[in-house]
Amino acid sequence: MTIGILKESGYETRVALLPEIVKILVTMRTVVCVEHGAGEKAYAADADYTAAGARMVSRDEVIRLADLLVKIHPPEKNDLDLMAGGKVLVATLDPYNNTGLIKELIARNITSFSMELMPRTTRGQAMDILSSQATVAGYKAVLDAAFQLPHFMMMFMSAAGTIKPARVLVLGAGVAGLQAISTARKLGAIVEAFDVRKAAKQEVESLGAKFVEVEGSRDDINAGGYAVEQDEEYMLRQARIIHEHAAKANIIICTAQIPGKHAPVLIARKTVESMLPGSVIVDLAASAGGNCELTKDQEVVVHNSVRIIGRSDYPSDMSHDASKMFGKNILNFLQLIIDSEGNINLNFEDELVNGTCLTHNRKVMHERFN
Repeated sequence: MTIGILKESGYETRVALLPEIVKILVTMRTVVCVEHGAGEKAYAADADYTAAGARMVSRDEVIRLADLLVKIHPPEKNDLDLMAGGKVLVATLDPYNNTGLIKELIARNITSFSMELMPRTTRGQAMDILSSQATVAGYKAVLDAAFQLPHFMMMFMSAAGTIKPARVLVLGAGVAGLQAISTARKLGAIVEAFDVRKAAKQEVESLGAKFVEVEGSRDDINAGGYAVEQDEEYMLRQARIIHEHAAKANIIICTAQIPGKHAPVLIARKTVESMLPGSVIVDLAASAGGNCELTKDQEVVVHNSVRIIGRSDYPSDMSHDASKMFGKNILNFLQLIIDSEGNINLNFEDELVNGTCLTHNRKVMHERFN
């Protein structure tokens, strides 16, 4: 079997698999074809791939030769047009917002695995690309905010006087939020964090942050660890408490998202207007509409002396390590669907294989998108 690795387009600097992963795949009796220049923005040269045992070919040749294609983002229309039926595609396919792609995959009889659908089980953690990339995003978001802030993060004492530590509020204590808490604490900030999930309190406090609790939240054991939508009464209490804490914060890191839905608005315009001059909001939910009412995706908005950074693509700022983490997730998954002879073996009895499969045999496999 031949595995193909394509160069990502546009702003993306990551690559799906680095040479170190290619080397392992070659020992698994597979042939690996890599598009020329696929890893250059992640600091992996063509010569590194060749040394790992890969063949360097053109983009069209990768698509033609590969039985299984690996990407970070969904394939482009030109790529789909070159893909013959029977191929396997492993990528993040954004199926909630990409119904047209699902139809294209079905029409072309392409078996696709959408990695962001990976079940959030103990066994699935090693393949959870959302968690690995959220770790990068949470880390970079705090560093970006610290760079933009006109204050020190830590308490600073000198002959010129004492500077108080910055106050950081993290909204959403999932993987990105917890990493943001950890990074901000290491930089010396006072950190508070809010999450609708009661289970998040212990994790937040274990990192040295104060948990901002709003009574009456609703959890769903079937939500896979994600937050769920709350009733109107809770939302009003939440808005009031977040407003109070935001007004004292120098930095707010927004990470709250609900799969397949618009990101919940947690910071209203009036809350921004109550914040300290020079404060910074980093909204990691920008691509889903944002947790701040004033967020614009891929833009920096300054409102009432508050800087609002709308970014959901921080992993591309750490192209090498983000690629390394993504690639390890993919390798762990590929080991489930490649047999000892290096051939594709799709065992749909495996909950992880079945849970990530989007299309197969000209039909939608995932129950959420039927």
